[in-house]
Amino acid sequence: MGNDNTHMSTGNKGAIGTFFDELDPVVYGIGLGVSVLAIIALVLSPEASRNFINNAFTWMTTSLGWAYLMVGFFLVVFGLFLLLGPWGNIRIGKPDEDPEHSFKSYFAMLYSAGIAAGIVFWGPAEAVSHYTLYAPPSNSPLAGAADPGTPAAAVDAVAYTFFHWGISAWSFYVLLALPIAFFAYRYGAPLRISTVLAPFLGTDNLDGWLPKLIDITGVFATIGGIATSLGFVGGQFLGGLNYIFGIQTTDMLTILMITGLTVAFTLSAALGVEKGIKRVSNFNMVVFFFLMVVAFVFGPTAYILDLGVESIGQYVNNFISVSMYTNSAGFDPAGFVGAWTVFYWAWWFAWAPFVGLFIARISRGRTVRQMVGTGVIASTGATIPWFAALGGSSIWMENNGVAPIVETYNNIGYDGLGYPLFEAMLPGALGVFLMLTFLLLVTTFFVTSADSSTLALGMLTTGGKEKPSTINRTIWGVTMGLLAALLLVFGGANALQTASVLTGGPFAIVLLIAVWATIRTFRHVEPVFLTQKEVDQRGSGIDPSEGIGTDDD
Repeated sequence: MGNDNTHMSTGNKGAIGTFFDELDPVVYGIGLGVSVLAIIALVLSPEASRNFINNAFTWMTTSLGWAYLMVGFFLVVFGLFLLLGPWGNIRIGKPDEDPEHSFKSYFAMLYSAGIAAGIVFWGPAEAVSHYTLYAPPSNSPLAGAADPGTPAAAVDAVAYTFFHWGISAWSFYVLLALPIAFFAYRYGAPLRISTVLAPFLGTDNLDGWLPKLIDITGVFATIGGIATSLGFVGGQFLGGLNYIFGIQTTDMLTILMITGLTVAFTLSAALGVEKGIKRVSNFNMVVFFFLMVVAFVFGPTAYILDLGVESIGQYVNNFISVSMYTNSAGFDPAGFVGAWTVFYWAWWFAWAPFVGLFIARISRGRTVRQMVGTGVIASTGATIPWFAALGGSSIWMENNGVAPIVETYNNIGYDGLGYPLFEAMLPGALGVFLMLTFLLLVTTFFVTSADSSTLALGMLTTGGKEKPSTINRTIWGVTMGLLAALLLVFGGANALQTASVLTGGPFAIVLLIAVWATIRTFRHVEPVFLTQKEVDQRGSGIDPSEGIGTDDD
């Protein structure tokens, strides 16, 4: 009876009352408060903010770059163990539970949330940058001492792109999602980052200062990661308007454009997983594969195949050494490792909270092997052909004078490199159609990531509620959009890059805790498919309210 009265009371309060009732005031207040302070600082003291950002980036990359690389490599190794080892058959949820979503929708939502428009931004840009503009150091394991602009340098450039966007990035996301999803769907723990502490504290003790600190860290990392991505997408969208229509970029246009994107992803998030996020994700994957096939068929097909196959071999053969490469012979925070690899790893760390939460949210009924296989192997398998097709086409077109790739970079920067690429693939109106489709993909990829991140922020700041209120998601959407616009206007790409490095770095510690939690948990779970009756008979060895394991664990 008490529950009915509570329900009626909440319903009578309406949307605003529900919004306040669901909040975790500590996590929400600190997360939103620091975000607002950052916005105020960027508006009132842009020069001082830029100096702080640059100094912080220099310190993080020079002092802690090695730690980013070590954590990243360790996560890959553990992910491969989960994929191939005896724990792969453990099911997320009840042991006989069916998956909540079909594989097609599961993959589409997972991939669209995890990769975002960064793949569209860097697809035509990164390989040609390594090839001609900013080559890796000659002592790099993937450089092969090749001179920039040579055929060997093309292989190295594409291989480095595979390394930055391959299994390392995807391992970060899945390994955080795994313990959260397991405890949420097996033992009813809340869907929030601090659930990684359940094996140590128990599911009934996740409201103390340490769980709240971890959730607050997740909020900061998510804001920094999404603001970085939204800023890059904004730049690419404006680059498309400049290249296709000759519209010059202004600060006001930047703010208006990011506002429009913010409205789009906030609406998608407000519609929820089924009506909004799933539909946009499925549409997004159709456009993605369409453009990838177009680039392969109408681009230099034979060259793409030759270059792609050789680059995969280079990537696989040198994976361990390049994962540990810090350029210790002459580390420069503005150099290749700091500006590319450390930045990417920090960016993936920053994305891990919301992508991990979102993967956990949609993984009910999947096994550990299915989660890791889909989230790491299948996702990498979809990413590599994209970078081979677009990166290989960019290099070939630049070398053969087919498209002004480097000239476009000199005029409008990385933002515009995809447009001359697709314009050159088909003549006349068809080329314009491809450019507009590419512009559409920029938008849909970002919306699918931003709406899932908005949902994750709502979950984090409501104590793990699966469906946070529309008001909550709208506030976070507006906050991230405003922060991204100001970072782009007042600080440019460097500010976006640093926002990701600063907010993502501390979250690497949480990822290590997640691995520890997984090991501690799965040691006590039967690694086979069992019915619920069999589990009840055998016992799992776990008391979720008290934590897991024995005193000598």
